[in-house]
Amino acid sequence: MIEAPLIDSFGRIHDNLRISVTDRCNIRCFYCMPETDVHFVPRAEILDFEEIERFARIAASLGVTKLRVTGGEPLLRRDLPALIRRLAAIPGIRDLALTTNGVLLPQLAGPLYDAGLRRLNVHIDTLDRERFARITRRDDLPKVLAGLDAAKRLGYAAIKLNAVAVKNLVEPDIVPLARYARENGFEPRYIEFMPLDAQGLWDRRKVLLADDIIETLSREISPLIPVPNRDPRAPATEYQYADGGGRVGFIASVSRPFCLNCNRLRITADGKLRYCLFAIEEDDVKALMRSGAPDGEIATLVRRNVAGKWEGHEINTARFVPPPRPMYQIGG
Repeated sequence: MIEAPLIDSFGRIHDNLRISVTDRCNIRCFYCMPETDVHFVPRAEILDFEEIERFARIAASLGVTKLRVTGGEPLLRRDLPALIRRLAAIPGIRDLALTTNGVLLPQLAGPLYDAGLRRLNVHIDTLDRERFARITRRDDLPKVLAGLDAAKRLGYAAIKLNAVAVKNLVEPDIVPLARYARENGFEPRYIEFMPLDAQGLWDRRKVLLADDIIETLSREISPLIPVPNRDPRAPATEYQYADGGGRVGFIASVSRPFCLNCNRLRITADGKLRYCLFAIEEDDVKALMRSGAPDGEIATLVRRNVAGKWEGHEINTARFVPPPRPMYQIGG
């Protein structure tokens, strides 16, 4: 039974939890990780499956109904299907999804489906093998495409393609990726390049804006029309092709911040609770769990974290401060 919703001081109700299960990754996208000298959290500091399930159950008791499993690269976590099965069985959870780079999807799409997973977001910026290798520093595009084929054959209810939009790099990929998605029944989601690399590479001038992508796709494929009655709390603004050829999503965190409708909180692989992807401060859930704290004390911490959520990340102001941890440590 839910006593009261998770609500912050701006009236936003939180029902969406993102769970990072590892900070390790098998590719090295330049906007997320350095190519070398990557510092991972010691394995003993990563939440185990029992701790993850316990926290998800506590979150569900507070009104969370949606879970998304992320990383790092979550498919690197050993026995991940076992965790998916446990999360899918939690009372009150109505939506369970996973974000992956797809490299290990050929082997794991089946076991994950059997465990109860039905929604996937696969990160793929380009269909060009050379450019894929330049962005990810790995030559793994064939594996990702094979993984997408496997997921499609299995009948996943929703497969979305996440593409980071970096100006003067991915313009040649916008239309081919959209056509590939249309042909296969996938939904592409173009994500504006955000300051999450912790390497100081981000520059607003490198952001390929959602409006420019919308204009390109409308001109080259079919006019894009805003989807009516969309969920205002969803991170992606969805459009549909006028010719009925599917949908396209845009996560425009830079040009169209959606902070005022945000319903998400996240827990990192090492057990830190964050109310925003860009948060500067974190609350240590793992320390409470491993010190023997009861569920009620952890629930109080979650409520306090959400209650203290800021109005927004202020990317477009001089007050913006990049988070001290890079994306792979925070969780996608």
